[in-house]
Amino acid sequence: MEDGREYTPQERAGWVVNFLIRALAGLAVIFFVNYFLETRGVDMAVGMGPVSFLTSGVLGIPGVALLYGIVLYQSL
Repeated sequence: MEDGREYTPQERAGWVVNFLIRALAGLAVIFFVNYFLETRGVDMAVGMGPVSFLTSGVLGIPGVALLYGIVLYQSL
């Protein structure tokens, strides 16, 4: 890695688990926000695909906000 240090398998597994938790939480937020917007009649939904999964996994909830910002920008 960048700092020249060897990472243990436990540390790598921790990173993977952290990524998966953030990604799944992000997809859950997208699902509920899409549902909320749909019930209000707002046609501004973020898709739940691999790009959304990776974005929410890497960036977390701010990544989800970024996805909604992109959709908002496209709708202007």
